[in-house]
Amino acid sequence: MSGPVELVLDCKALLGECPRWHSVESALYFVDIARCHLHRLDPTTGRLRTRTLDEPVGSFAFRKDGGFVLAMRDGFALLDSLDGPVRHLGPRLPPGNGARFNDGRTDPSGRFYAGTIDPTREASTAGLFRLDPDGAVTCLFSGALTSNGAAFSPDGKIFAWSDTPRHVLYAFDANADTGALENRRVWRRWPQGGGRPDGGSFDQTGRYWTALFDGGRVACLTASGDIVEEVRVPCPRPTMVAFGGADGRTAFVTTAREGLTEAQLAQWPQSGGVFAFRVDTPGVSEHPFAG
Repeated sequence: MSGPVELVLDCKALLGECPRWHSVESALYFVDIARCHLHRLDPTTGRLRTRTLDEPVGSFAFRKDGGFVLAMRDGFALLDSLDGPVRHLGPRLPPGNGARFNDGRTDPSGRFYAGTIDPTREASTAGLFRLDPDGAVTCLFSGALTSNGAAFSPDGKIFAWSDTPRHVLYAFDANADTGALENRRVWRRWPQGGGRPDGGSFDQTGRYWTALFDGGRVACLTASGDIVEEVRVPCPRPTMVAFGGADGRTAFVTTAREGLTEAQLAQWPQSGGVFAFRVDTPGVSEHPFAG
């Protein structure tokens, strides 16, 4: 069973997302999408460094030779360091419709998968894209409302993905040779009103942990879709759970305060903070982008 939930950083992020543990630096990186922030936290000292970018970063991954690949508002970009210049990669999303990139993850071969959001949450215009190490961008599918939950199983053969407003978590077969995602099927569907699946991660046993936005908790699922554990978070809007720490057994949870009422913020003043709890099984380590 998981340990108690602790507040790691009371940063009051509007839309905290994408916690990523850098094993070499022993540091936690994460973003505040609404403020265009990329953060680096040293959990030992509590020191926080922040890079403010010119547009939102929905997600990112570390690169194999240092730096980051970013899924920004309307396309992908590279950073050689936290303070380095942004180098955009093409192509870009069409301007003017309010869409932006959101959650993303890298596969064991170093390809970066990131999805978009439909700003209306009605038109089903969101999709999932793959950025290959050579810079080629492929749209894998569209028809979603909000692309979320991207994660690869320990053996890299299963890709998890959720369409958050539809309350559905899916599983795909991941083709390691081609980067294709095949055989989409429903992994679990949540009822309306109890929280909806946002960002998630696998542990090394193949269980999938997902943050339930507007559900105030993190759920752990088996391969058959059964919930075997739920961990309450002291705020209603957890956005993602990912693993790190020296032994990979610390679950970090980002949260949001954007959209909460004054009464809700008074009830849940730590909303927007970064939380952590201990787990029995290490998580899957982050794969670096190979480009």
